[in-house]
Amino acid sequence: MLKDEIVEEVRRIREQQAAKLNFDLKAILADARDRQKHSGHRVVSFAKKRDKGR
Repeated sequence: MLKDEIVEEVRRIREQQAAKLNFDLKAILADARDRQKHSGHRVVSFAKKRDKGR
């Protein structure tokens, strides 16, 4: 099977980021949210909006 260089790079970076946060899932998610918040890019949510009348 062929190795995809891009996939390998993404996996390596993911491993480095997880190791930096001691593989703590809550810390990894908090870091991802923080980076997303400060990225300057618009964030789109596909979550259903709640009806305020309920």
